[in-house]
Amino acid sequence: MAIAPAPAALAAEAKGVTVAYDSGGREIVALSAFDLALRPGELLGLVGPNGSGKTTLIRALTGVVRPSAGSVRLSGRDVAAIPQVEIARLAAVVPQDPVLPPAFNSLDCVLMGRTPHLRLLQQEGPHDLDVARRAMLATETWGFADRPVGELSGGERQRVIVARALAQETPVLLLDEPTAHLDIGHQGAVLDLVRGFARRASPDGSPGKAVLAVVHDLTLAAHYCDRLIVISAGRLSAEGAPADVLRPQLLRDVYGVPVNIFPHPETGRPVVAPSDGG
Repeated sequence: MAIAPAPAALAAEAKGVTVAYDSGGREIVALSAFDLALRPGELLGLVGPNGSGKTTLIRALTGVVRPSAGSVRLSGRDVAAIPQVEIARLAAVVPQDPVLPPAFNSLDCVLMGRTPHLRLLQQEGPHDLDVARRAMLATETWGFADRPVGELSGGERQRVIVARALAQETPVLLLDEPTAHLDIGHQGAVLDLVRGFARRASPDGSPGKAVLAVVHDLTLAAHYCDRLIVISAGRLSAEGAPADVLRPQLLRDVYGVPVNIFPHPETGRPVVAPSDGG
């Protein structure tokens, strides 16, 4: 009798994570008993209203904020016990509001993604330059590699940030609104790209990258993501395939507005549109 292969280890995991902040003596709970399981080879979408805890979750996964309860693991290791430079070799982040030195050119900014792989004071070598070039070609930013980022449009800067994360060559990608400032063509291109990295197995047969993406456009999320997690007021509201998660009543409860949902004429995946109904 054939033996089924063991399931792939989780790339990132949160169990019962609670994150609270002190705001003028008043405790603000950003995440409450939150669970997440991110697997290699999948693109997991994180959706929910503004201020619902999505960015806090990404910060918790990378050790930027420490939970007051629960645990976070990357590649099976407790994040609290991993030095920050090692975390940077495990997970690359596209932040919501990236800050780039305006005088640096685009290639220099993408090369920052190689920093976790270099020793103290070590300069980038030919391999690092090749990795950065390939990341920029993939994100269509190589054409302005020599331009200062201060001269780039918002969409161009966003693609440079995505290229920097790809150049980091980590098994986990955490993307906080990666399609912000992008036109519809580049939105699709970026999500196609990161989904491709998730789908692409390594030469040794191991699964592709594990990708968690915060996506505000629910139709885009449904089109590209394998699974969706809906977060509301710091709590997990729903999790599953897009067609199972994106339901009118759930979205009305979470977002406070009525919506219409119908199948895409080509893919059958959910399309979400505002409703005129009350």
